[in-house]
Amino acid sequence: MKFGLMVIGDEILSGRRRDTHVEWFRHILQDHGFSLGWVQILPDDPELLIRQIRQSMMAGEKVFSCGGIGATPDDHTRQCTAVAAGVPLVRNSEAAALIEKQFPGSARPHRIRMADLPEGSELIPNPVNNVAGFSIKEHYFLPGFPDMSHPMGQWVLDRYYPPDEHAPQTLSLRVYGASENELMPILEKLTGDWPQLKLFSLPRMGEESFVELGFTGSEEIDAAFHSLQQALHRGRFSFTLSETDQRSSGA
Repeated sequence: MKFGLMVIGDEILSGRRRDTHVEWFRHILQDHGFSLGWVQILPDDPELLIRQIRQSMMAGEKVFSCGGIGATPDDHTRQCTAVAAGVPLVRNSEAAALIEKQFPGSARPHRIRMADLPEGSELIPNPVNNVAGFSIKEHYFLPGFPDMSHPMGQWVLDRYYPPDEHAPQTLSLRVYGASENELMPILEKLTGDWPQLKLFSLPRMGEESFVELGFTGSEEIDAAFHSLQQALHRGRFSFTLSETDQRSSGA
């Protein structure tokens, strides 16, 4: 299962703030047996936001979105999501009650706007200040602040997407003293022998140059990885296994 990630905010594109969402979501999704399928870093531009959110909703994708759900004039994500989903923006009574409880005497007239959500939204609890995020059509809208959005993203995964026991895994090794061109016959044969798996080749340059080879998938990945090692032995290529893949050596 793959998820998309939208990081919304002019401040990311201008460099006034540094993104930390991409790396965090990549790790947490992998921990659950899923993967990050794509990333978009978007400005606070209503026309563009509507277009991108509508596109991913129509495609039936699962998406996390961080940023733009506040109450200031430059926050457009709540309103644009309603337009993209084809529903009105309405005052969510549960979200409004949380805001009024958290900010007694100062919830109105501004903070309460964060309770105006696309009709049919479900709330995502915010453990930091109780101003909820929301979800609609498997799109999960979170604040831009990492200390809020990251535990909220964890909550979404725990609640709706339990870890996949049969999730794809990755096995890799490092080949030294050889180029991708020299390894091409092995790569082409293994691609044909194991079409259900994704074979990858990543050359690394620097003080220690090598080509990282491996498979990503689930069905028969151990057998395919063993075949890769045997082919390298037959070709007299020098290689070492990644630390996490020592169990598959057989070498």
